[in-house]
Amino acid sequence: MTTAPLTSLQAAIAAEAAAVAGTTGVHVELGPPARPEHGDLATPVAMTLARAAKRNPREIAEALAERLRARPDTAAALEAVEVAGPGFLNLRLAPAWVTDAVRTVAAAGPGFGRGGVARPERILLEFVSTNPTGPIHIGHARGAAYGDSVGRILSFVGHAVTREYYINDHGAQMELFAASVAARYAELVGAEPHMPEGGYPGEYVIGIARALREELGDAYDGRVSPPDAGTLELFGRRGGELMLDVIRGTLERFRVSYDEFFSERTLHQTGRVEAGVRRLVDSGDAYEADGAVWFRTTAYGDEKDRVLVRSGGGTTYLAADVAYHLDKAARMGDRMIDVLGADHHGYIGRLRAVLAAGGFDPDTLEVLIMQLVGLTESGEAKRMSKRAGTIVLLDDLIDDIGVDAARFFLVERSHDTAFELDLDLAREQSQENPVYYVQYAHARCCSILAKAAAEGVTRDPAAGPPQVLDPSERALALRLAEWPRTVADAAERRAPHRVVAYLKDLSRDLHAFYHRCRVVGEAREVQAFRMELTVATRDVVRCGLDLVGVTAPDRM
Repeated sequence: MTTAPLTSLQAAIAAEAAAVAGTTGVHVELGPPARPEHGDLATPVAMTLARAAKRNPREIAEALAERLRARPDTAAALEAVEVAGPGFLNLRLAPAWVTDAVRTVAAAGPGFGRGGVARPERILLEFVSTNPTGPIHIGHARGAAYGDSVGRILSFVGHAVTREYYINDHGAQMELFAASVAARYAELVGAEPHMPEGGYPGEYVIGIARALREELGDAYDGRVSPPDAGTLELFGRRGGELMLDVIRGTLERFRVSYDEFFSERTLHQTGRVEAGVRRLVDSGDAYEADGAVWFRTTAYGDEKDRVLVRSGGGTTYLAADVAYHLDKAARMGDRMIDVLGADHHGYIGRLRAVLAAGGFDPDTLEVLIMQLVGLTESGEAKRMSKRAGTIVLLDDLIDDIGVDAARFFLVERSHDTAFELDLDLAREQSQENPVYYVQYAHARCCSILAKAAAEGVTRDPAAGPPQVLDPSERALALRLAEWPRTVADAAERRAPHRVVAYLKDLSRDLHAFYHRCRVVGEAREVQAFRMELTVATRDVVRCGLDLVGVTAPDRM
C-alpha cells in the first residue's frame, strides 16, 4: 500500500500534540474547516486534549502551532498554521506538499488506497440467497448490488472474502413451485392444469415447464392429476436447478459473482439438519415439549423459544439455519456476514444463539438488514407481486436503465434506509443523473489526457511545484488525498454509499477544476501538476466506480 499523504501529516501532528499534552496515543481528526478561507484543513485536537492535559485548549493550540512551524517536515508541508476560536488549528498546505500528494496518488494508479486494513480477516459473505422459485426481481436486486459492493470493498482494503449463495431449495415453497411447474406442464401437453392454491402463476414458470418437457420427452405425459410424489420431486428438484441457472445468469449480467453455491437440500439429504438438532438437544440448548423440539433461544435473549421440529414431524426453517450456520462457523475463518431482507430482523438474535449454543463466538456473525426499495415512474410507484406474476424483474430493470445506473442507484443510499428508485432520473443522459455525472468526470479526464497526447504533451514528474495553486486545484487534490480514509471507512462500516457520496464530491471538484483551469499550454510546472492531477482523478474515479460495480467509460 502506498502511504496516504494525509496519514503521514496526521501522524506528525499527533506526535507533536502528544508532546505538548504530555501523553501518548493521540488521535487527530483532520478535515476541511467550516469556511474555505480559513485554510485547507482544520483540527480540534487541542480541545480534545485540554481536559486530560489540564490546560487551556487555546494554549495547547498555540504551543502545537509553534512545534509544527519548527518541525522540518511539517514546516515544509504547511504554508500557514493559525489558531482560531477556542482552540481550533487551521492549516494551509504548501504547494510543494499538494504537488507531492498528487504525484503519490497518480503514481499508485487505480490501486491507491488498496490494502489499508490493519488486521486482515477471512470473511464469509452471504447475500441474495433467494429461493429458486422465480427470477431475480427488484426486491433482490438491492441486496445483490449491496452485497457484491461490500465484498469488493472488503477485498480492496485487504480482507480475504469468500462470497456464498445459500440455495433455499427445500421446503413448502419448493413444493408449491413443483406443483406450479406441473400445472404448466399439463397445459403444454393439452391436459387440464391444476394450479395449486398460493402457487406461482408467473410466465417464467411456463419456460421452466417447457424446458422440462424437452428433457423428459414422453417420460411423463402430464395427464396424471394430481402428479405423484416422484414426479413432484423431479419437478421441484430439476425445476429448481433450471431456475437457479436463470438466477445465476441474471446475477452474472449484473456483475455479481460467487465463489460458492450451498444447497439447503444437501443439508437434509446428508442428515446434517437432524444432527444439528441433536447437537442442541445434547448440549441442553434444545428440549422436547408438547411433542415438538424447541430451541431454548430465551437463554440468549430471545422473546420466546423457537420450534425446531414440529409436533407432527418435520423440521422448521430454523432447523436448517442451525445446520447451515454451524457449518459456516466451522469454515468461515474469522467472520461471517449475512445480508438479509427487511423481514428477517427477528432472525439476528436466533442466529447468534445458534453460534453460541454451538460453541462459537456469536460476535463473529454480522447480520446486515436490507430495507425495501421501490420503483417510481412519472411520480407514481410501481406495484409488485411475485405470485401474481406482476414482478419487476432485474433483467427488465437492466434493459430499461442499464447495469451501471441500476448498480449505482441501488447503493447510493445506506442499506438500512428504504428508498424509491426514480426510473425517469436513472434514464437521464445528463448531469442531473448522478451516475452519468460521475462517469462524465472520468470521461472528461480521459479527454484532457487524450488532447495532451495529441499535442505531444507527456507527464513530467521532474517539474517543480507551481508557486500558486488555484482554489479548485487545492480542493481536488485534497479530495484525492481523502480517498484511502474514505474507502477504509466504507469497509469498516459496510457502507458502499460512502464511496458513492465521495465519487459525487470528487466529480464536482473535477468539473469545477475543468472550468477554471487549463491543463495543456501552461507553464511547465503548472502543466505538469495539472496533468498529474488529471491522471490521479481519472484513476480514483475508475477505482471507486469499480468498487460499486459500475464501468468508467473513456467517452460519453
